[in-house]
Amino acid sequence: MHLPQKHSVTGTTIFTVMSALAQQYNAINLSQGFPDFPIDEDLAQLLFDAAMGNYNQYSPMPGHPMLRQAISANFKKRYHIDVDADTEITITPGATYGIYAAFTAILQEGDEVIVLEPAYDSYIPNIEMNRAKAVTVPLSAPGFNVDWNKVQNVIRPKTKAIIVNTPHNPTGATWVKEDWDALADIVRDTEIIILSDEVYEQLIFDGLKHYSVLEHPELRLRSFALFSFGKVFNNTGWKIGYCIAPAELTKAFRQVHQFMAFAVNTPAQYALAMHLNDEAVTPVHILMQQKRDYFLELMKQTPFTIHTAASGSYFQVASYERISDIPDMEFAQWLTKEYGVATIPVSAFYRNKQDDKIIRFCFAKKEETLRNAVERLSGLPVLENYK
Repeated sequence: MHLPQKHSVTGTTIFTVMSALAQQYNAINLSQGFPDFPIDEDLAQLLFDAAMGNYNQYSPMPGHPMLRQAISANFKKRYHIDVDADTEITITPGATYGIYAAFTAILQEGDEVIVLEPAYDSYIPNIEMNRAKAVTVPLSAPGFNVDWNKVQNVIRPKTKAIIVNTPHNPTGATWVKEDWDALADIVRDTEIIILSDEVYEQLIFDGLKHYSVLEHPELRLRSFALFSFGKVFNNTGWKIGYCIAPAELTKAFRQVHQFMAFAVNTPAQYALAMHLNDEAVTPVHILMQQKRDYFLELMKQTPFTIHTAASGSYFQVASYERISDIPDMEFAQWLTKEYGVATIPVSAFYRNKQDDKIIRFCFAKKEETLRNAVERLSGLPVLENYK
């Protein structure tokens, strides 16, 4: 049977591969980005209350009004911006879905989309499934900053969109206001649309501020902003996200959404709305920074090199330059098999598999998990000829 190949990526994702390898070798899984600790008890109770309270039927296509209103109020409180709950917010079954729906709403055959790499692995397949072309621009390791001249150089008449991500997966890097201003300068006087993947927007550390595309008056008018409750409340299995966009783009987004998912998990929407409105909820960045700091302190016992501490997200990248000179994919597999710790090779986030000898750890784990993992890593050898 001949079936069409909708995108250029073959086989299963690197997350599936490494998680399966971790299971096969009984390794501690620091590869895939999900917490291994319980969610907030109050949030779990709210989900139970929703189910028992008969919040079990379809929600409206844009999302439950209670949740959309809660999101609007939350953005007013945290960002001091007004977001219209009716015309600018759409609830989605996860942010990855939202990214695909946004691309589908705007792309036509032959369009081009600029992707900054390393990039989350769904971006390029999403673009190609819509018969458009991904144009990749590398970020500058080890800090993974944007070279805006490189972005400017690939702008063409066919450029339909640019997708950006801050805080960044896989590197934990974050944008500053000047990055948004530079992006605005590049797209001004064009019709280029911005997709801003901000799923880790509340996981930002060291007193830094997350700058959202929604705070930039010029860019907001041409942007989809994608968010994830799974990352904010450590409940990735709930698969609830949302898209905020101006009314015209939201209308196009919903034209796609209504024929894919239509409605999203109603009891989870109720629980999240109630939780968002709870003033007593501890900000998630406090817990996650504690985990990052704990992990970084533990990693001093190993020969890995941390060039820059992650300023956001679930992830910390590390160089193994003192340990081995083999390709990062081989190194990640070797580490899983021989030392019982699964990670992700950063080359997997590049279309051309660029190898900077860097791997990604997920630190959104229990302290016990992190401690046990680093105990295994502390026995790694150091290259004899390393200086």
